[in-house]
This record gives sequence, C-alpha cells and structure tokens, in this order.
Amino acid sequence: MAEDTVAQIIVNSLYSAGVRIVFGIPGAKVDAIFDCLLDHPEIRLIVCRHEQNAAMMAAAVGRITGIPGVCVATSGPGASNLATGLVTATTEGDPVVAIIGSVPRLMNTKRTHQSMKALDILGPASKAAVGIDVEDQAAEIVLSAFRTASTSPKGATVISIPADIAHGRSTITPFPSPAFLAPRYGPAPQATLEEVARLIEGAKFPVLFLGMRASSPAVVEAVRGLIKNHPMITVETFQAAGAVSKDLAHLFYGRVGLFRNQVGDKALARSDLVVAVGYDPVEYDANLWNPNGSQKIVHIDYTSSDYGTHYHPLTEMLGSIKENLNYLTQHLSHVQDATQTDLARNLSTEYLAWQDSPETKRTSGVVHPLHFVSQLQKLVSKDTTVAVDVGTVYIYMMRYFFAYEPRRLLCSNGQQTLGVALPWAIASSLTQDPPCSAKVVSLSGDGGFMFSSQELSTAVQQGCNITHFIWNDSAYNMVQFQEELKYGRSSGVKLGGVDFVKFAETFGAKGFRISDSSEMEKVMKEALDHEGVSLVDVNIDYSSNQQLAQHLIDSEFN
Repeated sequence: MAEDTVAQIIVNSLYSAGVRIVFGIPGAKVDAIFDCLLDHPEIRLIVCRHEQNAAMMAAAVGRITGIPGVCVATSGPGASNLATGLVTATTEGDPVVAIIGSVPRLMNTKRTHQSMKALDILGPASKAAVGIDVEDQAAEIVLSAFRTASTSPKGATVISIPADIAHGRSTITPFPSPAFLAPRYGPAPQATLEEVARLIEGAKFPVLFLGMRASSPAVVEAVRGLIKNHPMITVETFQAAGAVSKDLAHLFYGRVGLFRNQVGDKALARSDLVVAVGYDPVEYDANLWNPNGSQKIVHIDYTSSDYGTHYHPLTEMLGSIKENLNYLTQHLSHVQDATQTDLARNLSTEYLAWQDSPETKRTSGVVHPLHFVSQLQKLVSKDTTVAVDVGTVYIYMMRYFFAYEPRRLLCSNGQQTLGVALPWAIASSLTQDPPCSAKVVSLSGDGGFMFSSQELSTAVQQGCNITHFIWNDSAYNMVQFQEELKYGRSSGVKLGGVDFVKFAETFGAKGFRISDSSEMEKVMKEALDHEGVSLVDVNIDYSSNQQLAQHLIDSEFN
C-alpha cells in the first residue's frame, strides 16, 4: 500500500473535512504543512501578519460557516501567540482547529531552540490539545479534532506535530468527508417537552431570551417559526443578534449585556417565565439580569445549565434546540401575547425612542455615536456582515444597530477580545461565494484597531472588499468612562499619535476622514462604494458615554 507523508495526510484530511481556506504563519517546525498546502489546488492559504489574528480569522470562519476554521503556526512563540484567539473561540462557541509545529521527538526533553510546552499553554484555552506521537495517529487525531471542535458547546482544538513526524509516512489515509461530523442531537424526553409547553401556556408575561447558541441559521429558523405562530416578547444577547427577522421586529425588545439598564432588562425583570434558548452566562452573568435569583426560568439548550443561585431553571429541555423549538411551535395550544399589554407597549416605545433623539440628527460638530449608527443602518443591507470590535463602539452598535439575519452582526462578548473586527472582516470577505464579492463592514475604536492593524496588508493583498471605520477619541474609552464612574478620574487610557488616513494608504488601502457631522453621509457613501479596502477615521463624540452604564433598573422592576 502506498504511503503518504504525515503532512500530506493532514492537508488531505483538512480537505475531507470541508476546509477550503487556511490561515497561518510559517516556520521551520511546521513548514512541511505549508509545503503541502502549496500543492493543494482547492485549499487557499492566507499568510497573516500575526498568529493571534490567524486564530481570530479561523474563528470567524467557524462562526460564519459552521465548519471549523483552521490556523497553522510554528513552534515556540508561534504557538503561544495563538492563545488569545483560541480562548476567544472556545469561550464564544466558535469551532477552530489549530495546527502547531514542535521540535523533533528526539529533542522534546531537551533545552533546545523553540522548545516549549505548547500543549500545556494552549490546553486551557481549548477544548482539547493533543500531540501526534507516531505517524499512524495523524488521520485519527485530525478527525477527532474536527469532531471535538464541532460538538456543542463548540470551541477550539489543538494538534501538535513534531517536525520529524510531519516528514514521516503512514498508510492510514484521511477519513471520508462525512466522518468528521459531530454527533447529532434529538429532542428532549416527551415528559419534559410537555412540561415546558404547560409552563409557557400558563405564563401571563413570557419572554423568549435568546443566547449565543440560538444564533445558528438552523436554530434561528426554528425561533422564527415559534414566535410567528405564538407571538412572544423576544430579547437577544449580543451574540444572538439577527435571530429576529425584520417582519417579526415588532416582537423584538432589544439586546442585553454588560449593564442592567436596557429595555430588554426591564422585560426580563417583569417576566413571569423566562424561556432561555441557547443562553450562556459568559455573555451576560445571571446575577446581573436576575439579581434576586427569583425569576422562573426554562432552559433550552444542547447542554445542561450553569446551575446556581441566580440561574436555577424550573426545568431543562436538553437536546436539539431546533427540534425542541419545533415541538413547541406545533404543540402549544395558546400563548399569552404579552406584546398587547400596556407594559409591553410602553417598553416598545421606550426601546425605539433613541431614533428621534437630537443626537441622531446632528448637522455639525463632532460625530455622535447614535448619529453614526443611524446613518450606517441606512447605507447597508440586512445581508451585509458588520464586524464590531470591543470598546465603546461595541456597546453602541450591539444596543442600537438592527440585525435581521443571523451572524451578520459579529462581536466578541464572552472574552471581549480587542482587535477582532478587522480579522473577522477579512475572514468574512474571503468566505463569500465568490470570495470578496460583497462589501463587509468592520468597526473599532482607535485603541482596538492597533491590536490587529497590520492585517490591513493581508486584506489588501488578498483583494478583500472591506470598509473599516475607526471611532477615534485618542483613548481606550470603554475603560476610561468606567474608571471615571468608579474613581472620578481615569488613568492609563490616553493614546493618539497616529494619522490613520496615511496609515491606511501605506498599506495600499484608501483612507478617508470624517472630522465633522456635516461630512458623514457623503464620506460614508464614498468609503462604502470604494471597491477594495477603505478605512475611515471618525472624529467621535464620547462626552455622554457615562450614561451607558447609568440609569440601572430600580426596584420597580426587581
């Protein structure tokens, strides 16, 4: 039987798993993989400028497509640089397979060049981190990594390949493409299904609370079927954005997270039954939205709840979220439409009131965030992917920007990782069919942008079609306004010193600047119409940002 090198087996295994794009940075301990990728006609290799960004791009592929994204890095710091991207993926449920090189087996107990216990470092950041010890393990370990990454809760897996094994040979070839699929879930037990149906039918003010595991297209379809047939007040976490379609927007009462001061928080507080679908406390701690631990909750998810003082469901409907929601759609006889109550009407009016605020209609002066959000909403379609970095920009966007399709409004809400926006936009652009065919939008603050700004070079060289907006106040503002609330002053937040227009142009991108609100519509249109990579430096007004964390819900709603 013919033997292939382990590097060939690994690359062919990636292809069998549905991988068509790989992100990474080469090095001596992993160059055999890169050499094989060069010869594969159907896998596109994207060379990045930093391993952390390669991991972030892979995570975006996993989140958008459902197929684990793949990143490759060499030994030593090449491997350790993946850590932030991998822990972000694992925390936020994005499937990733990371392949790292390591020193030859003969040297792995020695103090040698780039020797590092990489699996000990990356293990806590991932669901599984495994080394290939002998050549015949390669195909099985790759298969296992994809299955583990794809099994809910999804996350990152790591495969370490000693340099000598990569050049070794084996007769155990890649498994066929269906083999990597994670086990499928069925419905919950019949008794549980009937119990949950009775609880919902008996509630006077039920609220559907959608979390990050409710954002997959299959689950979103089931969610929409449920509320279309049985209208319920619906609230999203930030990562569930887009679950409620435009024709069902009258049932949508906003997104919640960070600070308990949103309309959705008030709806949850007044609910006599919170139906939590795919909710993970890593997005929004239960002690924040259920401070007294008194809410009646139904937990619908693939996995059991993080049971405790502030989150102890009456019952848990475990299994396929889609099948369980479809059961409810078909078998609920009557659900109280709480949207018709005076309380719900008042909350809906309050939720939309910002659209008529003076800040959205400025004609001069520094750009107010609400004016920007309102203008961007008018200029992009519901199918445009908008990737948002962490910072004050993400609070405004995730609270006020409407999204009507799943996984079109992306943010890092579990780890709140700075620098994700541009790498995610690159991945989104490259995974389009055909690649780079539609405009992708990304946003960051000036601080977060510099965490991954070097990938502008990657975006330009790969022909991406991206417009990136920077909300520029020359500071780490999300930290600044919270420090000011705590201490009456801020420390360690001042930045500045970068001309972002010139910076963009040095990478071959088109640079724009919005210095005044009067310029915003014209410049935004020009930047979005630009074919290729454009960057817009926005002079942003953060003078009222402390309000983002104030006006917490009072005892009336506890």
